[in-house]
Amino acid sequence: MIGLALKLLRDELSNYIFQNKTPDDSITEDDIILHNIALMESDSQADLNNKIVITLVNTEEESTLKNSSNIFRTPKNVKYVEPPVFLNLYILISTTLGQDLQDAYEFALGRLSLVIQFFQAKKSFTVKNSPFTTISGNNNISQENKEELKLNVELYTLTFEQINHLWGSLGGKQVPFAMYKVRLVSIKENSGQEVPLIEELVNNENVTNAN
Repeated sequence: MIGLALKLLRDELSNYIFQNKTPDDSITEDDIILHNIALMESDSQADLNNKIVITLVNTEEESTLKNSSNIFRTPKNVKYVEPPVFLNLYILISTTLGQDLQDAYEFALGRLSLVIQFFQAKKSFTVKNSPFTTISGNNNISQENKEELKLNVELYTLTFEQINHLWGSLGGKQVPFAMYKVRLVSIKENSGQEVPLIEELVNNENVTNAN
């Protein structure tokens, strides 16, 4: 579910960036990617140059929704399952520099502005209201999972201390970026224990006294 959520956001953001970029910006829809920005300084650095990189940096359980019911009733039985885990995802969106571009930093800042502009205009995402995602036409993804994808995205502001710690832990040089908090991704296991409904109660105490 986490992968589907981030792919949905990537697909929609890719289309927006491509449609609204400046005429002299050569970025394509394939240059908006899901990747680990920590690899920016590794041997595969060239793969992350001149890109918009979406990286999952933290997950958090939504504590306000922990106490949901774990009992599901059907006409014939009752099923006991553990309630789903509702997650908040913290994603880092980085606009990396192109090594061969004279105005690489200016391009990166312009792309970051488009990212912020996109999420300012659209904060809620589902498969139905996201016409540019390939998830809707993917028959390998169940309809249930498609319907459960309901994401709310908000800008998450870091302090200077948190920024230093974040990029230090990623082990790379800081590039233009924005952090977003994505609510809520639901993860659940469908297995559970089914038991029959109790249709009649027998008072054994009364039966014993009668004898």
